[in-house]
Amino acid sequence: MKRASIIIALFILTALLVSQCAPAATPTPETVVVTEEVIVTQEVIVTQEVVVTEIVEVPAEPVEPTEKTVVEFWTTDNEEERVDVYEAVAQNFMDENPDIEVRIVPIEEAGVSQRIATAVAANRLPDIVRMGIERVAAFAADGILDEDAAEAVIASIGEDDFRAGPLAMVTDPETGKYAAVPYDGWIQAIWYRKDVFEEAGLNPPVSWDDILAACETLPGTGNLLYALTIGSDPGQNYGHQVFEQVAMSNNAWPFDEAGNVTMDTPEMIAALEFYTSLQDCAVPGPQYWRGARESYELDQSGMLFYSTYIMDDLVEGSGLEEGGNVEIPVEDLALNTGFAPEMVGPNGSASYGQLVTLGIMQGADPAAQKVVEYFMQEGYLDVIALAPFGKVPTLKTGVDGWKVLSLIFANYSDETLDQIANGYDTMQRWLFRPDYDATQRAVIGDIEGLLLIPQVVSNIALEGTMTPETGAAFLQEQVEKIVADRSE
Repeated sequence: MKRASIIIALFILTALLVSQCAPAATPTPETVVVTEEVIVTQEVIVTQEVVVTEIVEVPAEPVEPTEKTVVEFWTTDNEEERVDVYEAVAQNFMDENPDIEVRIVPIEEAGVSQRIATAVAANRLPDIVRMGIERVAAFAADGILDEDAAEAVIASIGEDDFRAGPLAMVTDPETGKYAAVPYDGWIQAIWYRKDVFEEAGLNPPVSWDDILAACETLPGTGNLLYALTIGSDPGQNYGHQVFEQVAMSNNAWPFDEAGNVTMDTPEMIAALEFYTSLQDCAVPGPQYWRGARESYELDQSGMLFYSTYIMDDLVEGSGLEEGGNVEIPVEDLALNTGFAPEMVGPNGSASYGQLVTLGIMQGADPAAQKVVEYFMQEGYLDVIALAPFGKVPTLKTGVDGWKVLSLIFANYSDETLDQIANGYDTMQRWLFRPDYDATQRAVIGDIEGLLLIPQVVSNIALEGTMTPETGAAFLQEQVEKIVADRSE
């Protein structure tokens, strides 16, 4: 009885629920149909809820991080604006090579050797180092340069595209391989008044004889009072830089192949005699680069020993020590200036300058080669543009682009610009001679640092207390003493 009552109550309750869910206008006979629609609608809702639940709860597949090859690039172009350019070039490379990360690390030029020594001790060498050529031989001797990598980069770029001089300078005499990749540098030369030389019937000042002929002819020609200015100040390094080119043009070097000091050879004596004799037609001393630069700009002398960094000064006037700039009285001075990077002496020829290289270190990832190639090609002119007067390209294909990097270049003839680029072909330095060991290079650094050459030049040319012979004997004695001190 109770069970029947419960069933009847449930039936009535169900009927009431259905009647409430149905629209008021829906006839009673279609109640079952409405019930089916409600049930179907509930099923759809249930199904949708299940689908949503599945989307929310199913975890995404984990993404594996991509490992990048890191290439560490140390550069002695360490000023902020220069580092920005290196990083921009590196970013362009990384955009094209997303699997490689290039890290630019600015370092001090003077601290390269110490930084590398520390890195070697920590077994943490960088991959690439921008450094002066004077470091290459020592690092090659220490076995920390990947010469095979340098060879591969040079071959990839094209060996014929490099100037012969820089390639010779980076060649390891022990292995015959290229120890580093030549990058850029600057050239020292005699800048001369081409217009005055032509009017006076003088040859360009290349050979010793032609320089002496100009020395005799130029004073009193036009507005010129002197032929040139030589480095005669005993307290300035300028005289050493100029004399070293003179010495090399006569095959005069501090050491012979056996390691003996050779500062008193007939070749060295002749070089001292020639250089100091130029004081006869030079600005009265003592003088150094500032006096040499200003006398040329002011139309007082017709020749100037200087690096390619002079190029903008010959257009705009160099800065005066007391402030302001030299006002150049010569119209189109730069265009009327010739460039003679090579000096030809009785026993040889030479030009003087600096070469900067990119060294690939031992243990570097092969990706470092791709980075160096990019900096030598796609990013090359971006870096050269940082200081176009002091960053002469070592690549022949880089010369045309280099010529338009500064509006200053428009003031020079194509002939002069080509001569600057070709200056690498004969560029040398006492310090760069490949058969000199680390001690000999250190001694050469001491000769320059102690200003031995400027002192001797001053004593011969200005004081008259030495002759070329006694000056050479003094140099021989001093350099032998330096060698002995370093050997203790």
